[in-house]
Amino acid sequence: MKSPEPIIQIRNISKKYNINHEHGGGYLTLRDAISDAFKFPFRFFKNQTRDVLGINKREEFWALKDVNLDIMKGDVVGIIGKNGAGKSTLLKILSQITFPTTGEIEINGTVGSLLEIGTGFHQELTGRENIFLNGAILGIKKKEIIRKFDEIVKFADIENFLDTPVKYYSSGMYVRLAFSVAVHMDTDILIIDEVLSVGDVEFQKKCSEKIELIKKEKGRTIIIVSHNMEAIKKLCKTCILLEKGKIIKHGLPDDVISININK
Repeated sequence: MKSPEPIIQIRNISKKYNINHEHGGGYLTLRDAISDAFKFPFRFFKNQTRDVLGINKREEFWALKDVNLDIMKGDVVGIIGKNGAGKSTLLKILSQITFPTTGEIEINGTVGSLLEIGTGFHQELTGRENIFLNGAILGIKKKEIIRKFDEIVKFADIENFLDTPVKYYSSGMYVRLAFSVAVHMDTDILIIDEVLSVGDVEFQKKCSEKIELIKKEKGRTIIIVSHNMEAIKKLCKTCILLEKGKIIKHGLPDDVISININK
Protein backbone atom coordinates (compact mmCIF):
# COMPACT_ATOMS: atom_id res chain seq x y z
CA MET A 1 0.00 0.00 0.00
CA LYS A 2 1.36 3.39 -1.02
CA SER A 3 2.12 5.68 1.91
CA PRO A 4 0.22 9.01 1.94
CA GLU A 5 1.88 12.12 0.53
CA PRO A 6 2.66 14.98 2.94
CA ILE A 7 0.22 17.89 2.72
CA ILE A 8 3.24 20.24 3.15
CA GLN A 9 6.74 19.51 1.84
CA ILE A 10 9.56 21.94 2.65
CA ARG A 11 12.92 21.38 0.98
CA ASN A 12 16.04 23.40 1.91
CA ILE A 13 14.10 26.60 2.58
CA SER A 14 16.18 29.69 3.40
CA LYS A 15 15.07 33.30 3.74
CA LYS A 16 17.48 36.24 3.55
CA TYR A 17 16.83 39.88 4.43
CA ASN A 18 19.20 42.70 3.50
CA ILE A 19 19.83 45.33 6.16
CA ASN A 20 21.66 48.60 5.53
CA HIS A 21 23.71 50.08 8.35
CA GLU A 22 24.80 53.70 8.18
CA HIS A 23 27.46 55.33 10.32
CA GLY A 24 25.60 57.44 12.83
CA GLY A 25 23.19 54.67 13.87
CA GLY A 26 19.97 53.17 12.62
CA TYR A 27 19.25 50.61 9.95
CA LEU A 28 17.37 50.50 6.67
CA THR A 29 15.57 47.51 5.15
CA LEU A 30 15.62 46.70 1.45
CA ARG A 31 11.96 47.68 1.12
CA ASP A 32 12.67 51.08 2.67
CA ALA A 33 15.63 51.60 0.34
CA ILE A 34 13.49 50.96 -2.76
CA SER A 35 10.78 53.26 -1.46
CA ASP A 36 13.32 56.01 -0.79
CA ALA A 37 14.68 55.75 -4.33
CA PHE A 38 11.31 56.90 -5.65
CA LYS A 39 10.37 59.34 -2.89
CA PHE A 40 13.76 60.98 -2.41
CA PRO A 41 15.86 60.44 -5.56
CA PHE A 42 18.59 62.94 -4.59
CA ARG A 43 19.06 61.34 -1.19
CA PHE A 44 19.12 57.91 -2.84
CA PHE A 45 21.97 58.87 -5.19
CA LYS A 46 23.79 60.47 -2.26
CA ASN A 47 23.58 57.14 -0.45
CA GLN A 48 24.86 55.37 -3.56
CA THR A 49 27.92 57.63 -3.42
CA ARG A 50 28.37 56.75 0.25
CA ASP A 51 28.26 53.07 -0.73
CA VAL A 52 31.09 53.58 -3.20
CA LEU A 53 33.14 55.35 -0.56
CA GLY A 54 32.47 52.54 1.93
CA ILE A 55 30.60 54.76 4.40
CA ASN A 56 27.45 52.63 4.30
CA LYS A 57 27.55 48.96 5.24
CA ARG A 58 25.19 46.18 4.18
CA GLU A 59 24.43 43.13 6.25
CA GLU A 60 22.75 39.90 5.19
CA PHE A 61 20.41 38.43 7.79
CA TRP A 62 19.21 34.84 7.30
CA ALA A 63 15.88 34.46 9.11
CA LEU A 64 15.71 30.80 7.99
CA LYS A 65 18.54 28.55 6.86
CA ASP A 66 18.19 25.15 5.13
CA VAL A 67 14.88 24.12 6.69
CA ASN A 68 13.53 20.69 5.70
CA LEU A 69 10.16 19.45 6.92
CA ASP A 70 7.23 17.17 5.98
CA ILE A 71 3.80 17.72 7.54
CA MET A 72 1.11 15.08 7.02
CA LYS A 73 -2.61 15.65 6.59
CA GLY A 74 -4.33 15.86 9.98
CA ASP A 75 -1.13 16.64 11.90
CA VAL A 76 -1.25 19.27 14.63
CA VAL A 77 2.24 20.79 14.82
CA GLY A 78 3.54 23.27 17.37
CA ILE A 79 6.45 25.58 16.55
CA ILE A 80 8.40 27.08 19.45
CA GLY A 81 11.60 29.07 19.95
CA LYS A 82 12.89 32.38 21.20
CA ASN A 83 11.97 35.70 19.60
CA GLY A 84 13.87 36.03 16.33
CA ALA A 85 14.23 32.27 15.87
CA GLY A 86 12.41 32.38 12.50
CA LYS A 87 8.96 31.17 13.58
CA SER A 88 6.91 33.99 12.05
CA THR A 89 9.03 34.00 8.88
CA LEU A 90 8.30 30.30 8.38
CA LEU A 91 4.56 30.88 8.87
CA LYS A 92 4.58 33.76 6.39
CA ILE A 93 6.22 31.52 3.80
CA LEU A 94 3.66 28.77 4.45
CA SER A 95 0.89 31.38 4.12
CA GLN A 96 2.47 32.63 0.87
CA ILE A 97 2.74 36.17 2.24
CA THR A 98 6.47 36.10 1.51
CA PHE A 99 8.61 33.71 -0.52
CA PRO A 100 11.84 31.87 0.28
CA THR A 101 15.18 33.13 -1.01
CA THR A 102 16.22 29.56 -1.82
CA GLY A 103 14.58 26.16 -1.63
CA GLU A 104 11.18 24.77 -2.57
CA ILE A 105 7.84 24.36 -0.85
CA GLU A 106 4.84 22.31 -1.97
CA ILE A 107 1.43 22.71 -0.36
CA ASN A 108 -1.33 20.29 -1.37
CA GLY A 109 -4.39 22.12 -0.07
CA THR A 110 -5.98 25.44 0.82
CA VAL A 111 -4.48 27.56 3.60
CA GLY A 112 -6.17 29.77 6.17
CA SER A 113 -3.98 31.77 8.53
CA LEU A 114 -4.11 34.07 11.52
CA LEU A 115 -0.65 35.62 11.76
CA GLU A 116 -1.13 39.06 13.27
CA ILE A 117 -4.05 40.90 14.77
CA GLY A 118 -6.26 42.06 11.91
CA THR A 119 -4.16 40.53 9.13
CA GLY A 120 -6.32 40.46 5.99
CA PHE A 121 -8.87 42.94 7.35
CA HIS A 122 -9.69 46.13 5.46
CA GLN A 123 -9.76 48.95 7.99
CA GLU A 124 -12.59 50.88 6.31
CA LEU A 125 -14.89 47.86 5.97
CA THR A 126 -17.26 46.63 8.66
CA GLY A 127 -16.94 43.35 10.51
CA ARG A 128 -19.70 41.91 8.32
CA GLU A 129 -17.96 42.99 5.11
CA ASN A 130 -14.58 41.68 6.28
CA ILE A 131 -16.04 38.23 6.97
CA PHE A 132 -17.15 37.99 3.33
CA LEU A 133 -13.88 39.53 2.09
CA ASN A 134 -11.76 37.01 3.98
CA GLY A 135 -13.92 34.13 2.83
CA ALA A 136 -13.56 35.24 -0.79
CA ILE A 137 -9.77 35.57 -0.42
CA LEU A 138 -9.66 31.99 0.88
CA GLY A 139 -11.69 30.82 -2.12
CA ILE A 140 -14.81 29.98 -0.08
CA LYS A 141 -18.09 30.19 -2.02
CA LYS A 142 -20.54 32.89 -0.96
CA LYS A 143 -23.29 30.42 -0.01
CA GLU A 144 -20.83 28.61 2.27
CA ILE A 145 -19.84 31.90 3.96
CA ILE A 146 -23.53 32.70 4.47
CA ARG A 147 -24.07 29.26 6.01
CA LYS A 148 -21.18 29.84 8.44
CA PHE A 149 -21.88 33.52 9.07
CA ASP A 150 -23.98 33.33 12.26
CA GLU A 151 -21.58 30.81 13.80
CA ILE A 152 -18.60 33.09 13.07
CA VAL A 153 -20.29 36.13 14.61
CA LYS A 154 -21.49 34.23 17.69
CA PHE A 155 -18.04 32.78 18.40
CA ALA A 156 -16.38 36.20 17.98
CA ASP A 157 -19.03 37.84 20.21
CA ILE A 158 -19.23 41.00 18.08
CA GLU A 159 -22.96 41.08 17.32
CA ASN A 160 -23.34 44.69 18.50
CA PHE A 161 -20.40 45.87 16.35
CA LEU A 162 -21.00 43.81 13.23
CA ASP A 163 -21.73 46.86 11.05
CA THR A 164 -19.00 49.05 12.54
CA PRO A 165 -15.76 49.59 10.56
CA VAL A 166 -13.06 47.37 12.06
CA LYS A 167 -10.71 50.34 12.46
CA TYR A 168 -12.76 51.16 15.56
CA TYR A 169 -12.43 47.66 17.04
CA SER A 170 -10.37 47.03 20.14
CA SER A 171 -7.46 44.60 19.82
CA GLY A 172 -9.57 42.00 21.63
CA MET A 173 -12.43 42.32 19.14
CA TYR A 174 -9.94 42.16 16.27
CA VAL A 175 -8.36 38.91 17.40
CA ARG A 176 -11.70 37.28 18.26
CA LEU A 177 -13.10 38.00 14.81
CA ALA A 178 -9.87 37.03 13.03
CA PHE A 179 -9.65 33.73 14.89
CA SER A 180 -13.32 32.98 14.33
CA VAL A 181 -13.05 33.56 10.58
CA ALA A 182 -9.89 31.44 10.33
CA VAL A 183 -11.26 28.41 12.19
CA HIS A 184 -14.75 28.40 10.67
CA MET A 185 -13.66 28.56 7.03
CA ASP A 186 -13.02 24.98 5.91
CA THR A 187 -9.46 25.28 4.63
CA ASP A 188 -7.28 22.17 4.54
CA ILE A 189 -4.51 23.83 6.56
CA LEU A 190 -4.94 26.23 9.48
CA ILE A 191 -1.96 28.36 10.57
CA ILE A 192 -2.15 30.25 13.87
CA ASP A 193 0.48 32.59 15.32
CA GLU A 194 0.39 33.46 19.04
CA VAL A 195 -3.41 33.59 19.43
CA LEU A 196 -3.13 31.14 22.34
CA SER A 197 -0.97 33.67 24.20
CA VAL A 198 -3.10 36.80 23.71
CA GLY A 199 -6.43 37.98 25.01
CA ASP A 200 -7.99 37.06 28.33
CA VAL A 201 -7.88 33.61 29.89
CA GLU A 202 -11.47 32.88 28.91
CA PHE A 203 -10.78 33.60 25.23
CA GLN A 204 -7.60 31.49 25.26
CA LYS A 205 -9.60 28.59 26.71
CA LYS A 206 -12.28 29.08 24.06
CA CYS A 207 -9.64 28.97 21.31
CA SER A 208 -8.09 25.77 22.70
CA GLU A 209 -11.48 24.09 22.91
CA LYS A 210 -12.27 25.05 19.31
CA ILE A 211 -8.96 23.63 18.08
CA GLU A 212 -9.62 20.40 19.98
CA LEU A 213 -13.00 20.17 18.28
CA ILE A 214 -11.47 20.74 14.83
CA LYS A 215 -8.91 17.98 15.52
CA LYS A 216 -11.63 15.47 16.40
CA GLU A 217 -14.22 16.29 13.77
CA LYS A 218 -12.45 17.46 10.62
CA GLY A 219 -8.89 16.17 10.59
CA ARG A 220 -7.54 19.50 9.35
CA THR A 221 -3.82 20.12 9.44
CA ILE A 222 -3.03 22.74 12.09
CA ILE A 223 0.24 24.61 12.66
CA ILE A 224 0.51 26.63 15.86
CA VAL A 225 3.18 29.07 17.04
CA SER A 226 2.90 29.90 20.72
CA HIS A 227 4.90 30.73 23.83
CA ASN A 228 2.22 28.91 25.84
CA MET A 229 3.96 25.59 26.42
CA GLU A 230 1.01 24.01 28.21
CA ALA A 231 -1.21 24.69 25.19
CA ILE A 232 1.41 23.20 22.86
CA LYS A 233 1.60 20.06 25.02
CA LYS A 234 -2.19 19.73 25.13
CA LEU A 235 -3.02 20.44 21.49
CA CYS A 236 -0.08 19.31 19.39
CA LYS A 237 0.90 15.87 18.12
CA THR A 238 4.45 16.96 17.34
CA CYS A 239 6.58 20.02 18.07
CA ILE A 240 9.43 21.83 16.31
CA LEU A 241 12.11 23.91 18.04
CA LEU A 242 13.62 26.67 15.90
CA GLU A 243 16.84 28.45 16.81
CA LYS A 244 18.57 31.05 14.63
CA GLY A 245 16.54 29.99 11.62
CA LYS A 246 17.28 26.26 11.90
CA ILE A 247 15.28 23.27 13.17
CA ILE A 248 17.06 22.07 16.30
CA LYS A 249 14.57 19.37 17.28
CA HIS A 250 11.40 17.80 15.84
CA GLY A 251 9.53 15.28 17.94
CA LEU A 252 7.02 14.78 20.73
CA PRO A 253 6.02 18.04 22.48
CA ASP A 254 7.33 16.97 25.91
CA ASP A 255 10.74 16.07 24.49
CA VAL A 256 11.12 19.24 22.41
CA ILE A 257 9.86 21.57 25.12
CA SER A 258 12.27 20.08 27.66
CA ILE A 259 15.18 20.95 25.35
CA ASN A 260 13.84 24.49 24.90
CA ILE A 261 13.52 25.02 28.66
CA ASN A 262 17.04 23.73 29.36
CA LYS A 263 18.68 26.06 26.81
